[in-house]
Amino acid sequence: MTDPAPNMSGPTTGGVAMQNSNDAVRRSLKRRYAAERRFKTYGILAIAFAMGMLGLLFTTIISKAIPAFTQTTINLEITLDGKIIDPQGTRERQTLSSANYRSVIRRAVFDLFPDVTTRRDRRALYEIISPGAVYKIRDMVMANPDLIGERVTVQMPMSDDIDQLNKGQIRKDSPEAERRVKDKQIAWFERLENRGLIETVFNTTFFTAGDSREPELAGILGAAMGSLFTMLVTLLVSFPLAVASAIYLEEFAPVNKWTQTIEVNINNLAAVPSIVFGLLGLAVFINFFGMPRSAPVVGGLVLALMTLPTIIIAARSALKSVPPSIREAAYGLGASPLQVTTHHVLPLAMPGILTGTIIGMAQALGETAPLLMIGMVAFIVDVPHGALDPATVLPVQIYLWADSPERAFVERTSAAICVLLGFLVLMNVGAVLLRKRFERKW
Repeated sequence: MTDPAPNMSGPTTGGVAMQNSNDAVRRSLKRRYAAERRFKTYGILAIAFAMGMLGLLFTTIISKAIPAFTQTTINLEITLDGKIIDPQGTRERQTLSSANYRSVIRRAVFDLFPDVTTRRDRRALYEIISPGAVYKIRDMVMANPDLIGERVTVQMPMSDDIDQLNKGQIRKDSPEAERRVKDKQIAWFERLENRGLIETVFNTTFFTAGDSREPELAGILGAAMGSLFTMLVTLLVSFPLAVASAIYLEEFAPVNKWTQTIEVNINNLAAVPSIVFGLLGLAVFINFFGMPRSAPVVGGLVLALMTLPTIIIAARSALKSVPPSIREAAYGLGASPLQVTTHHVLPLAMPGILTGTIIGMAQALGETAPLLMIGMVAFIVDVPHGALDPATVLPVQIYLWADSPERAFVERTSAAICVLLGFLVLMNVGAVLLRKRFERKW
């Protein structure tokens, strides 16, 4: 009997199917790898775009801020005539404070240009000098009354328009009707430059003075001190309350509907718009309790309410990160719940708590809306010396300068933004360093 021929189609068909399956897997892997490469490319492009926009923002702000750190001045020889400053020769501070220093400066300016004789031209000539020159001479004479009767050379600030002209912000070749500096004033300024009386110096006034209507006299010291007092009040109120609340909720509070409701409300308060806290401060602290408007103590209380949820959430997260074995070991040695929390859990969680506190304070430092509602948008000239003195803060000062029509305030706005960003960067760097220094790995 003859054996049937072997069936070769089975193994051949199996081999073809296996080959097709391998090809399908390779095509699938190829598509997956291509999709992964595209995803990475999209991520890199997104990061590059974000970094580019951030770089553009910083470049724009810094380029506009650089001119604010310099000031155009004139070296002016002034005769401190005693007949004008102190006719009686009493050297009383009240007399020296109210003397007609403007007349002394006008005489010195007119002596430089004897050919300027008309009243209109003399008024235009005197306008190239900053109004702050009067205060500089007054402070100098009151500090040293022996200068009366002497001829001294004083470095006076020029007006903001001349300062902008010297920095190239006002073009000399533009039509006179389109600029704030007249042709005659440009000619007088050039004559002063040729005589070597004009200098460009570092603008110390920007860091040592309060606000002013004149850009060349405006500084950030008042706003910086207002921010300092406001942040101190915020820290003193929010930190102990937030830490105590986090310790109770995380370590002692029973798990029930009441504590769950509190936790939900804390999380919701962290997302409430900041202006709502401003309205709360206006209604409670000012209208009900009658606290002073535009004072750092009120601003600090409002920002403390706004910062509380952020610090509580960060503190609870830090407390929760402490391993349960620490608590169990302390209980095993006979420690009470309060001793376990204060002697073991809280010290280990403190780095995370401080990091969250710094981040919350940095957020409060940049807030503007709630402070506008309680009157900290007022024009404050004097530098505050306490939490009860009228003051403003850096973000509000930036808002006020940005709304001013003078061109010179644009660069000072950018400079104030750079200072504020510097403070925020330092606070965030401090938070990172604090975490790196004290963080423990479990």
